[in-house]
Amino acid sequence: MRRAVLTAAVFVVAMLWTTLASAQIAPVSGCADCHFANPRAPRKDHLFDWDRSPHARNNVGCQSCHGGNPRTFEPLPAHAGILGPDNAKSPVNRRNLPATCGSCHTGPYVAFQDSQHYKLLQSNNRNGPTCSTCHGENSGRVLSAKALASQCAECHGPKEVAPRADRVRQVRELYEGVATVREQMKLAQQLIRRVTDRQRRDAYTATYENAQVPLTRAVNAGHRFVYDELREQLGEAQKRVAALMTQMANR
Repeated sequence: MRRAVLTAAVFVVAMLWTTLASAQIAPVSGCADCHFANPRAPRKDHLFDWDRSPHARNNVGCQSCHGGNPRTFEPLPAHAGILGPDNAKSPVNRRNLPATCGSCHTGPYVAFQDSQHYKLLQSNNRNGPTCSTCHGENSGRVLSAKALASQCAECHGPKEVAPRADRVRQVRELYEGVATVREQMKLAQQLIRRVTDRQRRDAYTATYENAQVPLTRAVNAGHRFVYDELREQLGEAQKRVAALMTQMANR
């Protein structure tokens, strides 16, 4: 009975795939479609996290990180070449994960390679964080300043492996600033889109992009865990976004 249900579910997914293909609409991931249809598929939490993630919204399917063949619903060929995270050669092994994520997230990956944390990770030190430590296994989350400070405290708290109580407080303060600038930039972008005069809109856009530069540098400094540089770039981003908001308010 279970086999019949599973066969029917796979058939439905296959028909959906064919329908989408004929309509020239690319499905996000055949892997995810099949795993959703299979009630016995493992790690439903992992699947649900992906479904709500920026990866799903941007058509980054399971195969992008895990490998496999998303265009077949036959179990063996669909899972061909997939290695579990405990395998040292797996792209989702914690040591290899930065390179896997870095195939899309180049800036953070390059910055992370310059960090002491990356050296710990590559030396097989279990205290060395990897991408999923802060961003989740596949949810692609951006931690709040409070949550990020709490994550840092797991190693840098007063009784942990690398006590630096000032670091936890510093991280929270800096990333609260980053979050504020991001919200201001988001608001500015929304306001710019409403400007009908093309010349003014282009001028605002140029100022917006100018403000984005130090913000990106601040985020990359955070991936290197160089907080003096993060503070400096954040300060510059705050000045530039304030100038942008003033520019728009005075017109």
